[in-house]
Amino acid sequence: MKIAVTYENGQVFQHFGHTEQFKVYEIQDGKVVSQQVVDTNGSGHGALAGFLLGHGVEALICGGIGGGARTALAQAGIQLYPGVTGGADAAVEALLAGHLAFNPDTLCDHHGEHHGGSCHDHGHDCGSHSCHG
Repeated sequence: MKIAVTYENGQVFQHFGHTEQFKVYEIQDGKVVSQQVVDTNGSGHGALAGFLLGHGVEALICGGIGGGARTALAQAGIQLYPGVTGGADAAVEALLAGHLAFNPDTLCDHHGEHHGGSCHDHGHDCGSHSCHG
């Protein structure tokens, strides 16, 4: 099984559609056996589900995520764990242990704000404005 995490500087990146990297973990017998950081090469919202599928990913841990991306992931058969913050490695370990804190209703609905880049440009993360359902 492979699990991907939206990734930036060791943390769960908070805007799925703007992520520039995923950290992909290969899991066997409930343990991480390998991990690597992969660049998205500028793939946007629509292409990221296919990108993950092409890497054999079966589950995704992320912060905020929009409705279109949710649909694309569901159609690709990728299990989604949104609304996660903190360290990427810790999130995967928590998922494997069965106690990952995630919010299945998390939505990132500020796509129309055009504030130039990620949510972090304003000194706050995605979870602090309009992202949680």
